Amino acid sequence: MWLKCKKDYFCVMRKIYTVLVMILVVLSSCQPEFTKEEQAQLEQALSKAGGNKVELEKALEQAPEAHRKAVWFLIANMPERDLTSLTADFILENTKVAYQAREQFAWCKSLPDSLFFNDVLPYVSLNERRDNWRQDFLDRFTPLVADCANGFDVVDSVTQNINEVVKVEYNTKRRKADQSPYESMEQGMASCTGLSVLLTDALRAVGIPARIAGTPLWTNMRGNHSWVEVYLDGEWYFTEYYPDELNKSWFLADAGKADPENPIHGIYATSFKKTDLSYPCVWDESIEYIPAVNVTDRYIRLYQEQVMNTALEADELMVDFVVYKNEDTAKGDNRVSDRVEVWQGDKNIDFGYSPSTIDDLNKFLKFKLKKNSDYTVRYADGKGGQLEEKIKTGEKAELVKLYQESL
Repeated sequence: MWLKCKKDYFCVMRKIYTVLVMILVVLSSCQPEFTKEEQAQLEQALSKAGGNKVELEKALEQAPEAHRKAVWFLIANMPERDLTSLTADFILENTKVAYQAREQFAWCKSLPDSLFFNDVLPYVSLNERRDNWRQDFLDRFTPLVADCANGFDVVDSVTQNINEVVKVEYNTKRRKADQSPYESMEQGMASCTGLSVLLTDALRAVGIPARIAGTPLWTNMRGNHSWVEVYLDGEWYFTEYYPDELNKSWFLADAGKADPENPIHGIYATSFKKTDLSYPCVWDESIEYIPAVNVTDRYIRLYQEQVMNTALEADELMVDFVVYKNEDTAKGDNRVSDRVEVWQGDKNIDFGYSPSTIDDLNKFLKFKLKKNSDYTVRYADGKGGQLEEKIKTGEKAELVKLYQESL
C-alpha cells in the first residue's frame, strides 16, 4: 500500500512538473515581440488600413519569427495607400527574398537591422507603382556580383552593367517621370527619376543599402534632378544609372551650390522610415507621404573638397569668402548664409552660399580665381536688396569678409 502511494505521488509530481514546464514555454512564447512604442505605431498603422487590415495582420502572423520585426517595420512606416492595398503575399515575398540576399551576401549580412530595414528591405522608393521586382532582380543581378569581394565592387558591377540587363535608356519621351521598374522596362526608356528607381531596386536586390536623392530645383534655375546614394563602409556615396566614379558626376558643381536656407534649392534623400521631412516630388507636388532627410550640407562639403583638391594653374589662387551682418558680428560666430556671386565685367565667374552660424569656424565659401585680377562681388543685404564690393586678388590665397550693414 505504501509503495503504491509513493508511486502515485511521484506520478502526480511528474505530471505537475510537466504541466509547469508547458506553462512556462507558453508564457515565454507569449511575451510581447514589440515595445509599447512599437505596438502603438503598429496599431496606428492598422487603424488606417480599413478593410485591408486583415491582410496586414495575416502578414504579421505568417511571417517567420526571424522576419517578423522586418514586417512590422514595413507596416508601421508604409504610406496609407499601401496600408489599404498591399497583400500579405506581397509583403511576405518581399521580406523573404530580402532576407535571402542578407544570408547570401556578406556585405549585406554585416548590416545592422536599422540600415537593412530602411535601405535594403523596402519595396519602393517614391510614389511609383508597386511592382513585385525583388526576386526577378535578385536573379538578374546575382551573376554580376557573385565574385565581388565587397560592396564597392558590387556597386561598380551593377552600375556598369544595369543598362544591358534591363535595356532602359534615358529619354524625355517616356510616359511619365515616376515610372516603376517594369513600366520603364516595358518602354525601354525613363526619366532620371525612373532610372534612379531602377538602379536603387537593383542594388537593394543584391543587398546594397540604396536610396534616391535629388533636388527640386538647382540654384541656377535649370530644373531638377534625381540620382542614387549607396551606403558603403560607414558613409553615403552618390552614383548614377550612367555612372562616373563614386562621389563624382557632372552635377556635383550644381549640387555644391545648393542653398541650405531655401528648401526648394536643397538636396534630399529618401527614407522609408518616417521623418519630419517630405521628399519633394516635382512631378506631383501634392504628394507629401514620402519621408526624406536633408543632405544639402554633405554635397556642399563634397564640392568644396573637390575644388580644394583640384590643381591650380600658375595664374590661379583660392579665395575664401564669409558674410557677416556687420563688422561687430565678425568678432563672434555670427556669420550669415548668403548667396555670393563673383563677376568679371558682365560674366558671372561663379557663385555659392557662404557658411552660417552652425558651420565650423574654419569653413569658408571658396572660389578659384585669377591672380592679380579685378572682380565684383555681389551679395544680399538681408533686406531684399543687393550689395556690391570690388576686390582685387593678389599673389596668395586670401580671405574676403563681406558685411550686410555698415557701422
